[in-house]
Amino acid sequence: MDLTLPSRNVFRGVFWAVVLLAAEAVRADITLESLLGEMIDPAAVARWPQPEFTCRQASSYDRATVAPDQPGWFANSDQNQFIRRERNGNREERVMLDAAGPGCIVRFWLTTDQNKKGTLRFYLDGAPEPALAFPAYDLLSGDFKIGAPLAQPHPGYRPDGAGGNTLYLPIPYAKHCKITWEEGGQSSRYYQINYRTYPPGTAVQTFARAALEAARPAIAQANQALLSPPEEAASQPWLVDQPIPAGGTLAVDLPAGPAALRRLELRVPADQLKSPERALRSLIVQMDCDGERTIWCPASDFFGSGAGLNPVQSWYRTVLANGTLVCRWVMPWQHQARITLVNLAEAPVNLALRTVVTPWLWDGRSLHFHAVWHYESGLKTPPHRDWNFVKLAGRGVYVGDTLALFNPIATWYGEGDEKIWVDGESFPSHIGTGTEDYYGFSYAPQPVHQTPFCGEPRIDQPMTQGHNTVTRTRNLDGIPFQRSLQFDMELIAWKTTTLTYAATTYWYAFPGTTSNIQPQPQAAAQPVPTLAEAITATAPQRKPGALECETMKVPAKSGSFFVGEQDMDAYGGERWSNGRHLLGQATRVGDFVEIEFPAPDAFPRRLALFATQAPDYATLRFQVNGQAVPVLFDGWSASVQPAAAFPLGVFEPRGGKFRLRAEITGANPAATGAKYFFGLDCVTLEKP
Repeated sequence: MDLTLPSRNVFRGVFWAVVLLAAEAVRADITLESLLGEMIDPAAVARWPQPEFTCRQASSYDRATVAPDQPGWFANSDQNQFIRRERNGNREERVMLDAAGPGCIVRFWLTTDQNKKGTLRFYLDGAPEPALAFPAYDLLSGDFKIGAPLAQPHPGYRPDGAGGNTLYLPIPYAKHCKITWEEGGQSSRYYQINYRTYPPGTAVQTFARAALEAARPAIAQANQALLSPPEEAASQPWLVDQPIPAGGTLAVDLPAGPAALRRLELRVPADQLKSPERALRSLIVQMDCDGERTIWCPASDFFGSGAGLNPVQSWYRTVLANGTLVCRWVMPWQHQARITLVNLAEAPVNLALRTVVTPWLWDGRSLHFHAVWHYESGLKTPPHRDWNFVKLAGRGVYVGDTLALFNPIATWYGEGDEKIWVDGESFPSHIGTGTEDYYGFSYAPQPVHQTPFCGEPRIDQPMTQGHNTVTRTRNLDGIPFQRSLQFDMELIAWKTTTLTYAATTYWYAFPGTTSNIQPQPQAAAQPVPTLAEAITATAPQRKPGALECETMKVPAKSGSFFVGEQDMDAYGGERWSNGRHLLGQATRVGDFVEIEFPAPDAFPRRLALFATQAPDYATLRFQVNGQAVPVLFDGWSASVQPAAAFPLGVFEPRGGKFRLRAEITGANPAATGAKYFFGLDCVTLEKP
């Protein structure tokens, strides 16, 4: 961190400002140290916040995203987008955040794709000079010396800044916060800033170097606590240690309230599981508090593991490879609570259960903990869409989610942004820059990694084919809602794919709050797809007996237009024989290409052509061995797709070969773009 050095007169002013801040800290409701204490107090999230606040997000999302009924709703140029540009002396600064206080920065994520140049500045309470000035597009450089995980580099992070880094150290301010970026070069800059806004009159001690130095012990304590969450249940007895039969249910009544569950631990011995994916997805964790169903979720998803038994080490949850699953969300109830385990599988499952329950002071701020699971398969993209995690009606605080998905193709699935609407907003107050950015890393895909609040416990293949699990829990960046909250994630992939999504969402709420997600026992009980099945299902297959046009000799063509092989993976390559076709990029009517392929013998054959249709494809006339095919082929379609078999006719080979000529005759009136392109997939030969 590079702090701007003041002049002597300014220094005197700063000195007295620090003295006044120290005096004000005694009566401040919000200080750096109080926020750090809130961060590592597991029970803090279980009560409605006091003082109340709203949580919003500033980000570099594509500003063409305006409304669902406008063309740019799925715009994806989520870099170098700023609120405005300002002149400050001889420099131009780009404004990333401009927020009235009292408030606090609670999460700051950013990344870039090239060497870091320029300066990042935090202006607090309208001061003309920044309270913080980082010498690059980085939150970890200089003499800030906060340490992990409050200052957290993520996988792929390099000294030049690419890969992402996150600042969780809270930056409180009493009146105003403005954050700017002065560009020292040209690069792709991405950022997300989560910030709280407190009611007017809330006393906040503005961040300053003196306050930072005074809080060093609290910072060290927070870092240590977040990396080593409490494990106080080791000596607690097991409430249950027995198998649950196929289709069986086991219910455990917890002590009468007011009380709170501070730790829930399941042990499902890994060495006894034939299929961890199936067993743990079919084992349902259910909880009822004070007459309301508060949790219904498959065990592996509830504990953040996704599909299967994948190690997790975070502030709120731990999953070990031996089959131990731990949840440290604090779950209060006023009168009574019950945990129910349901085995939806066709085989028994051995498990043990233990809990830590303590007394709880139930008051007007106490909240119930909730978790639900939303599963859907067959999610084809494109087209782009918003896929709903959850819709909530009532009053509470949203505190996180786990996304477990299955991607059948070897390419990145996660270009989509999160969109979160609070209390009926017309535009989401949280809109992001990519699925991986929401989950705390960048330039996906990334290797498996863990941090206290974000992680990727499972990734089957480097290019995300197969199962993937990403998870994020919210602490100071929890989102309070007074009436409603809606969380959607865009489905935007690099190439056409059909995804399976399973989202677990976590929130605290007052009694009576409802969600749109209902239990899905049939989905939880069904077989879990495997990576091997994905590879088999998406591997390009040849049509039986087909000859591939892209492998054929091209003895003649007109002009200099391009003719060559094209991989059709971007359009659902498994729909084309061998996943490819011969692409022709002609330029005018009359252009032609001739391709040649061998005959199996000297006898006539019935020939059929499989071609491609697309918005910019032409109308074609064919000849086989110099004989005209009487029917024209129209290559136009509103989307890229394989055409139905086109019969060419019965022909005798010449010299042991067939020669097929395709000639441009024009274009469908609806054709767009170049209009004279075409694609030839394969030819089949049958005895007449």
